[in-house]
Amino acid sequence: MKTIYFALIVGMLSLNSCNSYLDIKPKGFTIPEKTGDYQLLMNSTSLISSTPGYPTYLTDDINAGTINDPVTAARFDSFSFLKKQLYSFAPGATLEDGQMDSFWESAYGRIFTYNVVVNNVLSSTEGSEREKMRLCAEAKVGRAFEYLNLVNVYSAYYNPNTASSDLGVPMVLAEDVNASYERVSVDAVYKQIKKDISEALPHLSQTTSNRYQAILSVSHAFLARVNLYQGNYKDALSEAKNALALNSNLMDYSLYTTKDKTTWGRVCLKTDPLVPMLDFQNNPEVIWAKKGTSSDGEFNAEFYASPDFVSTYSTDLPVGAIDKRFDLFFCKDRASFGPNELKFPGKVLFAPYVAFNMGFGTAEMFLIAAECEARLGNASEAINYLNTLRASRIENYQPLGSKDAVEALKITLDERRREFPFMASTRFFDLKRLAVTGDLIKTIQHPLDGKMMEIKSNDRRMILPVPPKVLSMNPGIPQYER
Repeated sequence: MKTIYFALIVGMLSLNSCNSYLDIKPKGFTIPEKTGDYQLLMNSTSLISSTPGYPTYLTDDINAGTINDPVTAARFDSFSFLKKQLYSFAPGATLEDGQMDSFWESAYGRIFTYNVVVNNVLSSTEGSEREKMRLCAEAKVGRAFEYLNLVNVYSAYYNPNTASSDLGVPMVLAEDVNASYERVSVDAVYKQIKKDISEALPHLSQTTSNRYQAILSVSHAFLARVNLYQGNYKDALSEAKNALALNSNLMDYSLYTTKDKTTWGRVCLKTDPLVPMLDFQNNPEVIWAKKGTSSDGEFNAEFYASPDFVSTYSTDLPVGAIDKRFDLFFCKDRASFGPNELKFPGKVLFAPYVAFNMGFGTAEMFLIAAECEARLGNASEAINYLNTLRASRIENYQPLGSKDAVEALKITLDERRREFPFMASTRFFDLKRLAVTGDLIKTIQHPLDGKMMEIKSNDRRMILPVPPKVLSMNPGIPQYER
């Protein structure tokens, strides 16, 4: 494949010529010379928004509203073309010809920035060798994060039996826009991801006041996630423990309540309604801060939670206890975001108006540790991790009692679903992952205009296609049939 579409570095480039647009050097871009300039590149706000959210529209967690739904944004007719295609499980393309893919293009733009740093910072001037190695390491972690998301959105899920032949995504490791790029295998992408993290680990800082910076705890959290995705449960458990040894903070959700006639800030302290729930920039649980990409990355009052999803919040809930994740982030039957009350009897609207972290956090590490312990047959250890997390999320909590490994795994998987409602692409990735592991091949159902549309979670439509703009310039790119 000779060309890839880049949306590019720090938002200053849009390449749009025909077969040779990668032959054009980014206008206005020169390779920095000073180490401080590379630090400025790594501080760019364009690197913060880094996680796709729109695959949520393929999951079993979401329901669209009716034609005349009181929540206008939740009506199917209000969805973008992309979201309509995903929600209706349409085969083939998910975007119209010429339409921008908000994740693919921005992801490769960020990869370009990271490549500039990785390949040039060590020869920069006016910086110490330690500082240069740190910046190079941070850029490698950033690049790996982009590829982990890309390969899980646009490719078959990692399967050790087929990963070496399954189509991955184009692997771009240089800022040379004249280079030829190929769509490498899923296995090759994962190997590069782990290589980048492993090489970065010795050179990362141990602490920082900036939660956007990749530090040592980030590398351990990252390796925990990657190894979980690959089914390497012993390694994932070890890395999750390493991450928790550096940060095991959990917020107490029972300290919070909600208030009417408010959007942002509607989740607030019980003791002071003027103090909103901490966002991802200030949350002590955050290991690495990331936010969703544009309007397709974060969601508020845009759809309803499916009854199947809602039911999980009452599963394994102690008598008299309240799961604050449901209580705070969802509106049941009614909502008041302004002077007028919206009523939607029998429905549950996802409307947190909280800036969640889409990167790595301690809650995920507790859940990875619990899942791995359960899969390794250590049920009591799994339950201990679950009880620690659940005590911070459930008011009037009573610890889970003794469970066997099968029960512990089921509760853990349900807990992942409850903990990350519509955050990043967590449920989307889990549906693909659990279909490969054999734990769950789910029939995903989406109601629309009195009809019920269905696909299985192992359907090829769970693999998003290469964007049409890329295909129009590279008709020979190998594709998954969907």
